[in-house]
Amino acid sequence: MQTSLTRKRETDSPQSPSAHMPDFQWPDKVKLLGMDVSCVDYQQATDAIFSAVSHNQPGLVSCHAVHAVVTLTATSELCDMMNQFQMVTPDGQPVRWAMNWLHGTRLRDRVYGPELMLRVCQIAADERVPIYLYGGNEFVSKRLAVKLRERFPDLLVAGAEAPPFRPISEAEDREVADRINQSGAKIVFVGLGCPKQDLFAFRQRNAINGVTICVGAAFDFHAGVKSMAPAWMQASGLEWLYRLWQEPRRLTWRYLVTNTVFLARFAKQWLRN
Repeated sequence: MQTSLTRKRETDSPQSPSAHMPDFQWPDKVKLLGMDVSCVDYQQATDAIFSAVSHNQPGLVSCHAVHAVVTLTATSELCDMMNQFQMVTPDGQPVRWAMNWLHGTRLRDRVYGPELMLRVCQIAADERVPIYLYGGNEFVSKRLAVKLRERFPDLLVAGAEAPPFRPISEAEDREVADRINQSGAKIVFVGLGCPKQDLFAFRQRNAINGVTICVGAAFDFHAGVKSMAPAWMQASGLEWLYRLWQEPRRLTWRYLVTNTVFLARFAKQWLRN
């Protein structure tokens, strides 16, 4: 795969102006329930991420399924925050379907956080771009680092840590950013769940010198702590049902509420359009 980094090295000389000035744009977005969601497939998403890395430009990326879209548009403050992210991918099939129906985006697949993480890690390994893992618990973050190195032997994992199970202070936030920056990581994966991961990324938007990517349950999946839904359930938009079967006590109320709210608000936007 020819990445943005590869193309830049092939075409830019040390004297080229494009070697010093940002000449890329993040992908276009459309409105979904008030949130700006990016019109991207996997190739466009990874190209954008590595274009930002090659130009040494920080950025915020998050992958949103129905639950995240509903949760993060529940208040104007959260929605305004998310609309400052450089890229928000349609993580769930219903989100992709809604974008296609409302805006004619013709997206053929979603951009699923766990899959995006693997694709970014593959390119990062090929390009020798260091990554950092922030999320889960101590066991999950360290196990994830091991699993990723086994899968991508050339991957540079500059660090892996989990936050404490309590609110962290501003001083601790600064210390996290300092550790990440001192590690040399250019891509930071955050797996804290929604909305915690998005709030963390936004707080650190001017502190972390790299592209921050919020990938939710990808940490648990790739660490081998939880299993992903079968491919046919993912393609059919039934991944939520598989996860509900795994964790009924925790997820029953979440899906009952957010799925219903999403359908009602989608119908309202569709009728208004």
